[in-house]
Amino acid sequence: MQSADAPEHGAAIPAQDYPLTLPSVLIGGLPITVVNRRNAASFMIDVARRRRRDSRPYYFTSANGEVVARVHADANIAKLFQKADQILADGQPLVMASRLLCRVQLPERVATTDLFHDVAELAEKDGISFYLLGATETANHQAVAAVQTRYPDLRIVGHCHGYLAGEALERKLDEINALAPDILWIGLGVPREQIFVHDFAARLANVGIIKTSGGLFDHLAERTKRAPIWVQRAGFEWFWRMVMEPRRLFWRYLTTNPYAIYAILRYSK
Repeated sequence: MQSADAPEHGAAIPAQDYPLTLPSVLIGGLPITVVNRRNAASFMIDVARRRRRDSRPYYFTSANGEVVARVHADANIAKLFQKADQILADGQPLVMASRLLCRVQLPERVATTDLFHDVAELAEKDGISFYLLGATETANHQAVAAVQTRYPDLRIVGHCHGYLAGEALERKLDEINALAPDILWIGLGVPREQIFVHDFAARLANVGIIKTSGGLFDHLAERTKRAPIWVQRAGFEWFWRMVMEPRRLFWRYLTTNPYAIYAILRYSK
């Protein structure tokens, strides 16, 4: 990834004008791509279209405050994120921090749950194919059904839940590579999805792009409710999620938020 001044981001950049990297700014020690959601979607489509199918897939991942905290707490997780070609800002606090602490501001949050729809709309028009890997079997099927209903002309070449191991996983990797999707969306959660990319990307040379997706499929299946827009823009979607799932998320955010604040203040420029 390269660090550079931000490009103009008012209108979408023509796909043919994209390089195969975008500028970034350092936030919490991570190089976060300086791009708005609309241009991120166009960039993904262009990379999927131009990517040579004889090397590892182009690797997109995302970061929020929790990711920043975990990267600084665990050197192994940090190495996984350093391998990404682009890291998108999936947390409003990162956008707000860039406005206060960095020489270049992030134009907006690029949440995967929103970005997926931007990419799907473009992919439907351009014939770009998807494979959806992750979540439980039920949630995965529900997510695929919802996507097919909303985007009837979208090419979904395959899908599978995210709980494979051993020979079943080996067969699935071969199947995905044979299907050669332009974009492989992986929803396994941090750091399982980053570990998956580290361990298996080299075996998926026929895949154009891998995009890690966290809890995307649960959102697509409408099993998880998004925070209201005003809560998202205020940077408190994490609090909304904690209220929705206190047993699972209370201690996580209690321990990661202070460390994320420290890391962002200390390692942003």
